[in-house]
Amino acid sequence: GHIRKEASRLVNLIEDIIRLSQLDEGVELPAEQVDMLQLAEDVKEILAPSAAEKQISIAVSGAGFTVMGVRRMLHEVVYNLCDNAIKYNVPGGSVTIHAENNRLVVSDTGIGIPAEHKDRIFERFYRVDKSHSKASGGTGLGLSIVKHAVQYHHGIITLQSELSKGTTISVLFDTRA
Repeated sequence: GHIRKEASRLVNLIEDIIRLSQLDEGVELPAEQVDMLQLAEDVKEILAPSAAEKQISIAVSGAGFTVMGVRRMLHEVVYNLCDNAIKYNVPGGSVTIHAENNRLVVSDTGIGIPAEHKDRIFERFYRVDKSHSKASGGTGLGLSIVKHAVQYHHGIITLQSELSKGTTISVLFDTRA
């Protein structure tokens, strides 16, 4: 069981490194119109079991918008933001995904991010709480993938967080790109 768990962590790490390599190469990938509200709903369904396990509610709201982009990469953005919002939340907490006016906002009622770490959380392999990240199977690459995928789509990502109150990450997409 222990070997299987460690092997699974290594496979996840390799997959994350491959994704980042693809983003670094700057290869133009096929784009399509992606409905961000529907994408948020899809991610909500995928993550519902892990949220239920931690007694966390997930809500999706907004009028929605579309982005001309790479569906797989945009899915990674929403998935990684929501997955972190669940992992670093408190039992009975909540995660909200709001998609409207070219902006995707993922908010949680979790543990928050200390001020001294806010500037570094989008760096590769950076972890605020190294023991918790390893226990949750994190590679330290999820938010780096988010940052690079947002940049690929000419978006702007911002972070607001307060200890013991939660975190809000907002992505503003340039839908003209």
